[in-house]
Amino acid sequence: MGAAGSSALAGLGLPALRLPAQSRPGWLGVAALGLAAVALGAVAWRRARPRRRRQLQQVGTVAKLWIYPVKSCKGVPVSAAECTAMGLRSGHMRDRFWLVIKEDGHMVTARQEPRLVLVSISYEKNSLIFSAPGMDQLVLPSRPPSTNTLHDCRIFGVDIQGRDCGDEVAQWFTNFLKTEALRLVQFDTKLKGRTSDKLFPVSVQNYQVAYPDCSPLMIISEASLGDLNTRLEKKIKMEQFRPNIVVRGCEAYEEDTWDELLIGGVELKKVLACPRCILTTVDPDTGVIDRKEPLETLKSYRLCDPSEHHIYKSSPLFGMYYSVEKIGSLKVGDPVYRLV
Repeated sequence: MGAAGSSALAGLGLPALRLPAQSRPGWLGVAALGLAAVALGAVAWRRARPRRRRQLQQVGTVAKLWIYPVKSCKGVPVSAAECTAMGLRSGHMRDRFWLVIKEDGHMVTARQEPRLVLVSISYEKNSLIFSAPGMDQLVLPSRPPSTNTLHDCRIFGVDIQGRDCGDEVAQWFTNFLKTEALRLVQFDTKLKGRTSDKLFPVSVQNYQVAYPDCSPLMIISEASLGDLNTRLEKKIKMEQFRPNIVVRGCEAYEEDTWDELLIGGVELKKVLACPRCILTTVDPDTGVIDRKEPLETLKSYRLCDPSEHHIYKSSPLFGMYYSVEKIGSLKVGDPVYRLV
């Protein structure tokens, strides 16, 4: 039998016949050729057959969209956004494309400097406007000069570069936090992002991010926060979890089950659940870190399955990370469809 016939039969799960040439009866060759023709025909039919259309099941609607220009600073609520492969964008304002660093390049977040969450950002005329308690407003052009220094930065042990945003904004952050000298850097799409294979201990989709922890997007439902608040003495806000997309109209933790989503013109694919850390214990209104709640309550009922302990360890799970499979635009009020 020829190689094509053997591989076609193997593709159907039929064993290839191996008899010595001199012992093959005449009918066997005819039968083999017939089977090969049937197998090849089946393969061709499979290729020609149109793919079955995916069904859309509405699971909720978009209640809020948030862009966090500077990692750990306040989010900017938007009514609509473009969804790129590296996350949400509105004009030149992009999600976590700016990062506060020490002079040695190590990132500074609200884990180390909780008062970073008090820095508000607005976007006007291609500029970011920074405000913080006790500080004068600072206007920063959304693109630093290409001649500015490129810094080598580190985020959770992974290297990435960023272009320096200048001395004025560096001094502004240093004065506000009353700490060692800091710099602000911006990611440029011409630079290499952090790749997904370096972010997780398991294989996930292939994508790049700038300065987010793990993925281009995070989604949480209002119902999940509502359920958590029934378990807490002091109610907390969604801002403590820093999602990009908040969904209304589903059951609590239903987002755990959404593998693929369609929102507006955007298709998303689940990466992993979001393992939570002490950043969630920073009060977004005071900049005070509690180090206890809501983390301790979440650990009482939102730990991973033992089979996934190598991924999440002892971190409780709240919210889901997604990659962008098809770019497009989305807005508040859009239906959220699950692809099934």
